[in-house]
Amino acid sequence: MELTLTTPGLLFPTISLLLLAFTNRFLAIAALIRNMYAQYKAQPDPVLLPQIQNLKVRVRLIRDMQILGVSSLFLCVMCMLLLFAGMEWAGKYVFGGSLLLMLASLALSIWEIQISIRALQIQLGDLEDEKRGLPKS
Repeated sequence: MELTLTTPGLLFPTISLLLLAFTNRFLAIAALIRNMYAQYKAQPDPVLLPQIQNLKVRVRLIRDMQILGVSSLFLCVMCMLLLFAGMEWAGKYVFGGSLLLMLASLALSIWEIQISIRALQIQLGDLEDEKRGLPKS
């Protein structure tokens, strides 16, 4: 397989868009945490604590997703430098590492989305219980 300078260059837009999406998710969750924290300080509600804990886990996952994504971009650039220097074998290995890091970042993204969906299902479940006249869990 021949690896040219354009091959790792194809990942640049993908990685950039993913990092932008990860950053937007981080900012939205950070705003939620700040809001819930202020709510809890103003009027302590034990229901908020597990929600805040859930958001803390999600923020850590997003941080790790961003680190893996940036590391993938770093290895892409390093691969391009190696290819430019005529070190095709080294470039192939570095590019493979870049792809593995991006794969890990995407796997964490799937995990974070699953946590988010579970939290929403719990919250909507409480709404359904209220609708049926059942006490909150």
